[in-house]
Amino acid sequence: MKNLLFIACISLLVIGCEEDKTTYDPVPEIGIVSVSPVVANEFQDDITVVLSYIDGDGDLGENDPNVNNLFITDNRINITQAFRIPQLSPSGSEIALQGQLDVIIPGTGITDGSNQQQATFTLYVKDRAGNESNRVTTQFITIKKP
Repeated sequence: MKNLLFIACISLLVIGCEEDKTTYDPVPEIGIVSVSPVVANEFQDDITVVLSYIDGDGDLGENDPNVNNLFITDNRINITQAFRIPQLSPSGSEIALQGQLDVIIPGTGITDGSNQQQATFTLYVKDRAGNESNRVTTQFITIKKP
């Protein structure tokens, strides 16, 4: 009986230590975790979008300050702004990356002259190999005059 219990414990230990062989797509994938605030004062409140990301080959982010890899489109006026995500893993490493990014959309204005306006933003990222992620769109955010 003790031997059987010992073998069962060793088997569980070996199974628990087995290397994770899960592979992920080298094309980055993003999702929206949260958006805040959902009501923002015009030109005063920054909007924070928390993105989840997974990149199977770890080449998300860039050290070159002249390279943009995060793109945000204001869907009210169809203008896309480009930003840079710093490199998240060393060059040449091919490890899967998974985590969250806080994306700050600086205080935005009302584009139609009203006292308040509904806005959505579409975001995507591009890795160092040039692979573009899926596009995600925020919920409606109300921009209002303070």
